[in-house]
Amino acid sequence: MDSTTARADTLAVARSSLNTGMRERARETIGLQTSVVAFLIVAITALPVFGFGSASIAGPGSVGQYAAIASGAAAAVTFIVGRVIVAPAHERNGSALGRAIDLSALTLAHAIIALLAWTLIAVILNEGLVGAVVFPLPVLLLSGAAAGLTAYVSYFSSTHLDLQLFATVLAVFLAVGVLASMLTASDPNWWKDNLSALGMTDDLSAKTFNLTLIIAGVMVTSLARYATSALPTTQGGARAVRTCLVLIGAFLACVGIFPVDQHFALHTSVASGMAVSFGVLVISLRWWLPGVSTTFQLLGYVFVATVVVLAVLFAVGYYTLTAVELIVGVMVFAWIVLFIRAADALARDAHAAGAV
Repeated sequence: MDSTTARADTLAVARSSLNTGMRERARETIGLQTSVVAFLIVAITALPVFGFGSASIAGPGSVGQYAAIASGAAAAVTFIVGRVIVAPAHERNGSALGRAIDLSALTLAHAIIALLAWTLIAVILNEGLVGAVVFPLPVLLLSGAAAGLTAYVSYFSSTHLDLQLFATVLAVFLAVGVLASMLTASDPNWWKDNLSALGMTDDLSAKTFNLTLIIAGVMVTSLARYATSALPTTQGGARAVRTCLVLIGAFLACVGIFPVDQHFALHTSVASGMAVSFGVLVISLRWWLPGVSTTFQLLGYVFVATVVVLAVLFAVGYYTLTAVELIVGVMVFAWIVLFIRAADALARDAHAAGAV
């Protein structure tokens, strides 16, 4: 009887592994197909756009601009295809409104990452190849290749999205968005005021900066829900951690919604609220989430102490506000990314222990 049960369990495991492998192969096949389709559509569309003529590398009407826009569209479409059609059913839990918000934020994040990344690549290449033009056939091939590669990466992200990949997408999105705003700011002396000065003007750079903060804030709130849903913690601990993370995300979005030049008091209040929420979360984590490692707790204390020291240095006029905001922003989101990874590992360990 025991032997029969063992054979049945072995067969069940084998079937599960086989089905998983088949699903992965099917996903890979669809990913390659979407990449080929994106390549063909963008390359063929480039014919009427450029009239089979040469084009500059970057700037208005360039192959870089066309490839960036086309890649952004390809990233959005393929990400939605992956999440709605191919993603496993167990990843579709939660309310319809919550899923729609999460899907919209993640889709925009992937599209904007593709748009800004290819734009930056084109600008860099243009600086290195001054005066060069792209011949007709390479215009088609390069633009199609950029869209095809983007479609594949976006599809892979959508079908393999977990907490750790989610956190990585958030970090990349923030970095690319802020960097693009810095490089395209109409006022080259924006850094003499503060980081929020990037969002004060009415140009595209300011809109990019504010939109980056808004979408990143929504993504942080989504991460807060997923990262704390399976945490092994004290009674009410997961809810408290989730509340602080949601507040950080909401305040971050409000920083983008309320530009400093139009809503100074409100902008300053939500920015301060974000810092306070972060401090409360880090200091209280040892009680709310006892299972987290001592090393991670100490790292959080170091981050909070650094924020306090930077605030003092700014108050005495040693550091500029821009420098303080940049360093604090990097530390806060580095901590969030590390926390997501730590929380995911903690939940996996608890699940494995419960399954034994």
